[in-house]
Amino acid sequence: MIDFNLFPSPCYIMEEELLRKNLALIKSVADRAGVEIILAFKSFAMWRSFPIFREYIHHSTASSLYEARLALEEFGSKAHTYSPAYTEGDFPELMRCSSHITFNSLSQFHRFYPMIAGSGTGISCGVRINPEYSEVETELYNPCAPGSRFGLIADQLPAQLPQGIEGFHCHCHCESSSYELERTLTHIEQRFAKWFPQLKWLNLGGGHLMTRKDYDTDHLVRLLQGLKQRYPWLRIILEPGSAFAWQTGVLRSDVVDIVENHGIRTAILNVSFTCHMPDCLEMPYQPAVRGARMGDEGPYVYRLGGNSCLSGDYMGDWSFDHELQIGESIVFEDMIHYTTVKTTMFNGIHHPAIGMWSKEGKAILFKQFSYEDYRDRMS
Repeated sequence: MIDFNLFPSPCYIMEEELLRKNLALIKSVADRAGVEIILAFKSFAMWRSFPIFREYIHHSTASSLYEARLALEEFGSKAHTYSPAYTEGDFPELMRCSSHITFNSLSQFHRFYPMIAGSGTGISCGVRINPEYSEVETELYNPCAPGSRFGLIADQLPAQLPQGIEGFHCHCHCESSSYELERTLTHIEQRFAKWFPQLKWLNLGGGHLMTRKDYDTDHLVRLLQGLKQRYPWLRIILEPGSAFAWQTGVLRSDVVDIVENHGIRTAILNVSFTCHMPDCLEMPYQPAVRGARMGDEGPYVYRLGGNSCLSGDYMGDWSFDHELQIGESIVFEDMIHYTTVKTTMFNGIHHPAIGMWSKEGKAILFKQFSYEDYRDRMS
C-alpha cells in the first residue's frame, strides 16, 4: 500500500510491483505466441522506469523524432518509427535512431527511401495500411474512420510493391479485446494477404489491452499462433501502450476548497482534468476515485473540479461516505497511461510530480516541476 505521506501533492505514483506484473504477462504472451511485443511511447514514456522494462522487452515504437531519440538514448535500442509525415530536417536524425521506419503514404516512401537505401544503415521500411475496419466507437480514437488520413487502402497499392518495402503496419484498436483483433484480422487478410509473400514483417499496432482483467490472453495466443502458421515467414509485431501501464498507479491530489451553486457542491482540487487527465474530457469517461462511487445516489455527493479557469474543467458526480474536508486527499485510480505524455501547462497550472512506489516499499521521486519549467516552455 502506497504511503502517500512520502510523496508531494499532486503526484503521479506508479507501483513497481503492478508494473512488473503487467510486464510478466506481456512477455508470457509474446513467448507463447512467438511474436514480439514492444512499448508504444505515445501512451507511456516514463523513461526512468525503462531499466525495469528492459528486463522483459527489448524494443519500443516512436511516432516522432523526440520519441525515437528517447528509444535510442534511454531505452537502449533503436525505435520502430511511424509518423503521418516526415520532414527533410528531421529525417537524418530519425534514421540514426530507428531500426524500422513505416511510411504513411507511397509519396512519402518514394521521397525518403533513397536516403535510406544509400545510407547502409539496414533500416527496414514499411507502409501503413488501412483495412477500412475498426470497432472503435469514439471517432476521435478511430484510425479507420471514413476519410482517415492514416494509411493506404488496398486499392492504392500496386500488385508489385516498390523495392524496399518489407513490412505492413496496421493500427485499428483502442483498449480492444482479442476478439476484436480476430475480426480485424479477417478484414486485413481479405484485403492485403495477397501482398504478404512480398513482406518480412507485419505490425498489428497497438490498442491490445491484454492486461485488462477480462482480456482472454489464451485466445490471443492461439490467434497469433494461427496467423504465424498461415504466414510462417512473417515476423509478427504488436505495439500496445496502455497495456503496459494499465492499472499500475494513481494520481494523488488534495481538496483545496469546496463551493456550492444551486445545490451542486464542487470539491476543487489541486489538479486539472484539462491539464493532467485530458482523456477524461476527450474520450470521455469518468475515472475511478478511491473510496467513492460514481453517481449522485449517496449521502455526500460532489463534483470534482480542476484548478484551471476553463469552465468545463470538472467531472461528476461522485458519492462519498463522508463530508469532504479541505486538505483531504483524493486519489484517482489508473492514471499512469496517457497522462504524463499528454499533460499541458495551460493556465500555468503546476504539473504533478512523478514518482514510483518500489517493490521494496520505498518512495522514489523521479521529477518535480517548477516555475522554470513553465517559463522555459513559454520562451
